[in-house]
Amino acid sequence: MTDPFPPGLLVSAPASGTGKTTVMLGLLRALAEDGLQVQPFKSGPDYIDPAFHRAATGRESFNLDTWAMDDALFAAIARQAMGADICVAEGSMGLYDGVATRGRAGFGSSAETARAMGWPVILVLDVGGQAQSAAATALGFAQYDRDLPFAGVILNRVASPRHERLTRLGMERAGMPVLGALPRRGDLTLPARHLGLVQAVEHPDLETAIAGYAAFLRAHVDLAAIRDAALGRVPGAAGTLPRPPAQRIALAQDAAFSFTYPHLIAGWRQAGVEILPFSPLADEPPDPFADLVWLPGGYPELHAGRLAAATRFREGLRRHAKTRPVHGECGGYMALGTALIDKEGTRHQMAGLLALVTSYESRKFHLGYRRAVLHEAIPGQAAGAALRGHEFHYSTILEQPDAPLAAVADADGQPVPETGSRRGHVTGTFFHLIAGEAP
Repeated sequence: MTDPFPPGLLVSAPASGTGKTTVMLGLLRALAEDGLQVQPFKSGPDYIDPAFHRAATGRESFNLDTWAMDDALFAAIARQAMGADICVAEGSMGLYDGVATRGRAGFGSSAETARAMGWPVILVLDVGGQAQSAAATALGFAQYDRDLPFAGVILNRVASPRHERLTRLGMERAGMPVLGALPRRGDLTLPARHLGLVQAVEHPDLETAIAGYAAFLRAHVDLAAIRDAALGRVPGAAGTLPRPPAQRIALAQDAAFSFTYPHLIAGWRQAGVEILPFSPLADEPPDPFADLVWLPGGYPELHAGRLAAATRFREGLRRHAKTRPVHGECGGYMALGTALIDKEGTRHQMAGLLALVTSYESRKFHLGYRRAVLHEAIPGQAAGAALRGHEFHYSTILEQPDAPLAAVADADGQPVPETGSRRGHVTGTFFHLIAGEAP
């Protein structure tokens, strides 16, 4: 007999910057402290939040994405919650924000994720500068999609007891349950940088911060009511996680290379793959017996000097590339190039396996879903395969004379110039792979 699928909730907000992530981390930890096995999820293609979720719960956090994933993969990832007591998912941007063109199963909004899983929404509202008017915002979000269940609201950045009382009066009139009211506190913020939050591994005292968020939420929200509001449905057809691209994979893992979607790694492990971690920043070469070297995304632009000095890493990478595949995503792609120019304009030597030259001095924001049709094979994907992914970086390509790897378009089908590269056994893309399309 299998365990029943756990109920869940989705924590969202009208927009970014409302304090949603700190509320999420405090809620995850507080529920875990109460003895629950809490399965975290992230709606959408965010690379950074899932590592914070893992730190709060001790369980891997998985992305659920209705634009990039078909129903079978979505269900396979959702089923990673089996054995947990409750699921808590964090939304991206505003609750209904997505792209204009439908993807595999939808437009990529957090509301679609909640609806697909039957999870009621907790709306985190920044009520600074308003009182009863906040209820109109909450009511609009609740009525915009009447098929979407709402658990209630958490009022954030409440200025005083009077402010809370007035805001609650508005919510009562609108029929919106108030699950908590959080006083304004300037210390309840997470450090950030150009791609959003700093990585969890870089936080100076993450455990203390998360414990503080949990204590704060415990003092100001109704945890019992939140637990009672959790609902859900068993995901549809089971599906399978993506197949691995090789049997022995040397995976770069450190502060410069850290962004790989957790469902990919879980799929590799379920298939019995041997994952061989190594640290380029520690000047470690990849395992000489690996079938494939995989360089994930991350922040090589912040560590370019150390990477340029990592001669053992570069020499080991070059030896591998003579006979076996090497693949890089985003930051990993940049590190495979000839040079990387940092924000001060200093040029640093990279691996030289591709002729790519990138610059963080010449910054341009690149953000969005990507659909790529491969001109050439990459590890695990044949030529002609269509892939779904996501691109998020500021670095600019200055030189890219190698043959393009794929025809790449955004969510609306418009071509983008970041086509990826291939040279010999080495391939790279600026987008992070989420899923391949079924032939």
